[in-house]
Amino acid sequence: MLRLTVILTFYSYNIMHGRKEKRMQRAFSMIELIFVIVIIAILAVVAIPKLAATRSDAEGTRIVSALSVCINDAGSAYMKWASFRHTTQPDHATASCKTARYCFDLVESDDKGSLTVSSNANAEKVCQEAKRIAEQNLLTANHVFSF
Repeated sequence: MLRLTVILTFYSYNIMHGRKEKRMQRAFSMIELIFVIVIIAILAVVAIPKLAATRSDAEGTRIVSALSVCINDAGSAYMKWASFRHTTQPDHATASCKTARYCFDLVESDDKGSLTVSSNANAEKVCQEAKRIAEQNLLTANHVFSF
């Protein structure tokens, strides 16, 4: 009973002094929702192409890293067995050489101790990126190993 009296007194005080009670908003207006959707759309238009380019760069870097490991494996094999057969030939290739062959051709010459790396005709964007990175790091060249 006391609670009801306090509420009625407060309500009548607000009415007598010309104050209106503010109602609490319980939802967003339509214009607020439209602004949020527009901002999210603008961010998506900018971010999605950047994300796709980053994925391609990462895949190209992975292939070039495999190429670098393949060249090191081939050099180690040549020093041990005087042959590249244990690392670069498709039937005996290491995992890194198999990955590198997706974008690069590996031509061995056991008598000269050389391994020639060149980009193949694969025109995928990943291979184009890998070719660019490999050329910057001087990996697409003739690598000579000797005792």
